[in-house]
Parts: sequence; structure tokens; C-alpha cells
Amino acid sequence: MIINKATITLGIIAGTAIGATIGVLLAPEKGSATRDKLKKEATTIKDQFVSDAKEVKDDLSKTATSGKEVIKKEFVNVATKASHKTDDVITFLEKQLAILKAKNKSLQKTS
Repeated sequence: MIINKATITLGIIAGTAIGATIGVLLAPEKGSATRDKLKKEATTIKDQFVSDAKEVKDDLSKTATSGKEVIKKEFVNVATKASHKTDDVITFLEKQLAILKAKNKSLQKTS
């Protein structure tokens, strides 16, 4: 979506610039008036470009922040699952240890 928005914005800016330039150049006015119009149009186009670039930058920043949040949540989920699995392994090992202790006691009685 960001790439499409940037592409559309650049297309609009380019179209505006081309249209304004052609319109000003074909208008029957003095050279100074034409230059003034070109300056105003250039300023407008520059301001629009800066505004659109800021918007795209903000969108990218939001996307990056959103990505960080997703990664943090996934990390918490993975850590939680790993903790539960670790608890299962410890429980299994404790049971096995109890079995070994019982076998060891039985061997100690016969000696």
C-alpha cells in the first residue's frame, strides 16, 4: 500500500508540474508574469511533495512500529510456550529421577 501511495503521489506531482508548465508556457502573458507563475507553481509542487513525502515517512514509521509490536508479541508467545515445554521436561525428568531413586534404594537393601 505504501508503494502504491508513493507512486500515485509522484504521478500526481509529475502530472501537475507538466500541466502547469504547459499551461503557463502557452499563456499569452509577459515573461515576468510567466516566471512568477512558474515560481508559484514550483513552490506549490515542492510543498505538496514535501507533505506527501512526510506522509509516506510517517506510514513507514507506523508500519515499522507495528512490526516491532508484532515481533514483541510473538516473542512473548514463544517464550511462554518454551516455558511450558521446559516445565513439562522438568516434570518428566523428576519422574524419571524418582524411578531411579526407587531402583537405587532396592539395590541398597539387598547389599
